[in-house]
Amino acid sequence: MGNVFGKKSSKSSKQPAITEQDRAILQLKQQRDRLNQNRRRVESQLDREREVAKQLLKNGQKDRALLLLRKKKMLETQLTKSENILENVERMTHDLEFAQVQVDVVNSLRQGTDALKKMNDILKLEDIEQLMEDSREAIEYQNEVSNLLSGGLSRADEQDVEAELDELIRADEANQLGQLPDVPHHRQGERTRVSPTKSKQRVLAEAD
Repeated sequence: MGNVFGKKSSKSSKQPAITEQDRAILQLKQQRDRLNQNRRRVESQLDREREVAKQLLKNGQKDRALLLLRKKKMLETQLTKSENILENVERMTHDLEFAQVQVDVVNSLRQGTDALKKMNDILKLEDIEQLMEDSREAIEYQNEVSNLLSGGLSRADEQDVEAELDELIRADEANQLGQLPDVPHHRQGERTRVSPTKSKQRVLAEAD
């Protein structure tokens, strides 16, 4: 078990691979640090030699003071060149680091695009439409089964029932129209039947 755990820890502690770009950036930064150190050294030396030249002039050693100022001028020229190189190194370091960031972004976009393409291959529009159609048919079938099990009727059955009801209503209305009573025809000499109520009213009227 100890060997297993040891292998696992070695994998987890594995450092990311150093690329050529990483090495180039490191070298540029090291060069930048050396140039900064040289600039500070030259600046300090220029200040000292300026003070020494002043002291030589006070002592009447004009020739030595002139020689020292010439050396100082050469150091100033060297410092200017060193500063130009330092500026180029810093710019190159920045450009290389930014290019590395751009490469990482492009790689991430490429990986994201590949993953999205794979997802699109899985989720094809035709497959989704077929899935939705199958789901709809399955739901309708399940509803019909549920209606049958619970004693209910499907929508098609309900439409048939309503159509049959309308047919019965029309048939009943047609039957009623065919059975209307005929107008009565009284025979000659047959007396008209008078209701008792009308006879009573007639007797009261004659009594008055």
